[in-house]
Amino acid sequence: MSALISKTKTEMAGHVTRLSHDLATIRTGRASAALLENIRVDYYGTPTPIKQMAMINVLDAKTLEVQPWDMSALNDIDKALQKADLGASPVNDGKVIRITLPSMTEDRRKQLAKNIAKMSEDFKVAVRNNRRDILEKLKKAQKAGEITEDDLKRYENDVQKATDGFIADIDQTIKAKEAEIMKI
Repeated sequence: MSALISKTKTEMAGHVTRLSHDLATIRTGRASAALLENIRVDYYGTPTPIKQMAMINVLDAKTLEVQPWDMSALNDIDKALQKADLGASPVNDGKVIRITLPSMTEDRRKQLAKNIAKMSEDFKVAVRNNRRDILEKLKKAQKAGEITEDDLKRYENDVQKATDGFIADIDQTIKAKEAEIMKI
């Protein structure tokens, strides 16, 4: 049973990690290379992540620079960036592509904060679903006589503490991202 609970805790931790990764791709007031992570470029017929084709630099708080390793892919990268709807137009000078991100409006900041709050709820539900699944398995094991009622209570408390901890981690991660978004 300990291995099963350990596996569940690992799955819950994975939800927190995925939330952090997903939040990194959301634009805040500052430029970040993570904004371009999920963009795929049609490179010789294969959708390829831009980070595998080019070096992405943050020049200042509002400017990103994309420098491809294969100069023949520059125009393909440019097209992919234009399709990505970053809220800014990429400028291709023939060697590098620069993206200057405009300042976000107050309304846009509030909308992003709402979106990440909804995203956090989805991850909290996923953590709670993991808790529900393990508790069902523990109750079945207790009914089958594999564990005692005292063991069941101890395991339930352990799972609940883990769930509360991961929910708190999600809340903390969201609060930090909201503060980053609302910062001008």
